[in-house]
Amino acid sequence: MDLYPAIDIRDGGAVRLTQGDFGRQSDYGDPVALAGRFASGGATWLHVVDLDAARSGLPVNRATVLAIARAVDVPVETGGGVRTVDDVAELLEGGVARVILGTAALDDPDLVRQATSAYPGRVALGLDYRRLPDGRAEVAIRGWQEGSGRTVGDLLDEVAGTGLAAVIVTSIERDGMLTGPDLDGLAAVLNSTEVPVIASGGVGSVADIEALSALEVFVDGGSPRRLLGAISGKALVDGRMTVEEGVAACARSV
Repeated sequence: MDLYPAIDIRDGGAVRLTQGDFGRQSDYGDPVALAGRFASGGATWLHVVDLDAARSGLPVNRATVLAIARAVDVPVETGGGVRTVDDVAELLEGGVARVILGTAALDDPDLVRQATSAYPGRVALGLDYRRLPDGRAEVAIRGWQEGSGRTVGDLLDEVAGTGLAAVIVTSIERDGMLTGPDLDGLAAVLNSTEVPVIASGGVGSVADIEALSALEVFVDGGSPRRLLGAISGKALVDGRMTVEEGVAACARSV
């Protein structure tokens, strides 16, 4: 499992939101400098999101995203405001290693197939969910501001066989809370799809990374399915865990 240090960008700066609430923001300065610190600490991937674009669909911070990709020697995956195949092309041809489709994939299911066909192995799907009163995991869209009326399971069924490089699953209620990941929900996702899964939301300590690294499910008596990666943001920028510690924890159960 790989550690994916997260950099969220709003108004040109690196920020962290709590539970996706734009009114509960902490600021962390220059996102390019933060990317350099994460890379220097041993990160093998970076996870970068344009929060303004996720809400508006406009590539507000795209130049900053591309500047990060140029500034570091590790691969960068990015999402937020990716609405067309042209957006995918601009980012990938600008130096980004993997592009994440979110809202647009729900609005236009054909976009996933078009993008994965044009750029095999370089397109991921972001599924950000909130738990409904009945326990179902409803996917949120437009920067987590709206419910989609569809569940994580619904979307996984729709994208089966499209050739996605990964699915990034975020528990919105846990995001920025440092209270631990949704291990049961992630196990259900691993059990439901053959697409590699990256976990996001709730990581607050080295122990959380160790728990994610150890998570595995067995499907029909086959080989175990385990997580491809784990995203951590606030725990890293608030000093609860270093990149070096997180990378080491990812490797402990190998």
